[in-house]
Amino acid sequence: MTMSRRTVIGGGGIAAALLAGRARAQQPSTIAIGTLFPLTGPNAQIGRDAGHAVATALDIVNVPHPELDLPLAKDAGLPALGGATIRAVAVDHAGDPAKGRAEAERLVEKEGVVGLVGSYQSAVGAAISQAAERLHVPYLAADNSAPSLTRRGLRYIFRPGAHDETFSRAMFDFTDGLRQAGQSVETLALLHEDTIFGTDSANFQRRLAGERGYRVVADIAYRANATSLEAEVRELKAAAADLLLPTSYTADGILLIRTMRELGYRPKGIVAQNAGFSDPALYEAVGQDIVGCVTRGSFSLDLAHKRPGVAAVNALFKARSGRDLNDHSARELMATLILADAINRAASTDGSRIRDALAATDLAGEMTIMPWSRVRFDESGQNNDAEGLLLQWTGDGFLTVHPKEVAVAEPSFPMRWA
Repeated sequence: MTMSRRTVIGGGGIAAALLAGRARAQQPSTIAIGTLFPLTGPNAQIGRDAGHAVATALDIVNVPHPELDLPLAKDAGLPALGGATIRAVAVDHAGDPAKGRAEAERLVEKEGVVGLVGSYQSAVGAAISQAAERLHVPYLAADNSAPSLTRRGLRYIFRPGAHDETFSRAMFDFTDGLRQAGQSVETLALLHEDTIFGTDSANFQRRLAGERGYRVVADIAYRANATSLEAEVRELKAAAADLLLPTSYTADGILLIRTMRELGYRPKGIVAQNAGFSDPALYEAVGQDIVGCVTRGSFSLDLAHKRPGVAAVNALFKARSGRDLNDHSARELMATLILADAINRAASTDGSRIRDALAATDLAGEMTIMPWSRVRFDESGQNNDAEGLLLQWTGDGFLTVHPKEVAVAEPSFPMRWA
């Protein structure tokens, strides 16, 4: 029996349609990513806020938000993957690097996640990124700021935000501005926890102090999650530096301020390396004691005058959490959007393809809620177009006081101690 040309063409069309239908059927309707944050222990509120930040980002991806100029906001789901939605599998690393690594491995090998987002503590981020490298799954270091994380030759770590060298330069630019305005700021005290976060921060701040002509009169490392800081605060009080530069997570920061109050230690100012000093939980505990405290950061609600989407995104976040976006949750939200955008551009759930799509990211700053000029990663996975801010606590909230291009207020100095 012979087949006509019409029959062959028709049969070929049917076959092509069947193949296309099969390809569509093979596309996942839901794609899983893993999130790793502290959900128990002294930093649990950070983890809870992170969960709301990730959920807000996934709402922006999965449900059309035509009013937002953010990645994937206009459509429902991932267009390149047939409208597939993204879900998050959240785990608690409890601030333990070994647990962070084990949970990252489980998320990839057992839960089938195609990317990871985390993790607040840089020491935990270092462990997660090693697991991600071995498993060829990208890790978005949303709010890890230790510079060394992206200097270990790893290919699967990506950090959209700035690291502590960039932030420290902004902090010293701010203190230089105080001097130029006639304030007497000559001596510094460094206080830092003893993990990779505190150690990296102190090493660079020590170097900057020498370059900028400040005297470091105290340089104190303490054990993370300390139960007492009395000896350290007595040493700080005796040194009598003009400015205190703490690098501390939330529980340590609260303990520090309470101990300073008890021992009557009141420097002219505090210029903090973020972490606990950007956490609302710290200010809920001791905020009225430290009006005028300054912290470096990546985000403030008053950025709405530069990024119109800030108010709308904050409203989405607040409807879930009952809280405003802060420095940490804003970075966690944007990291999730950046990962989702890369999955869509990769048009794949293969980790290596998503990694390559992340490496090719070139996102205008206007497509974020951050004060960044762009998002594009260098060979190490660092976004060098991320800028830092200096935020001052007023007793009711934060105001951006540096740099001048985005500042909404002049800094108040010295601090008003309660």
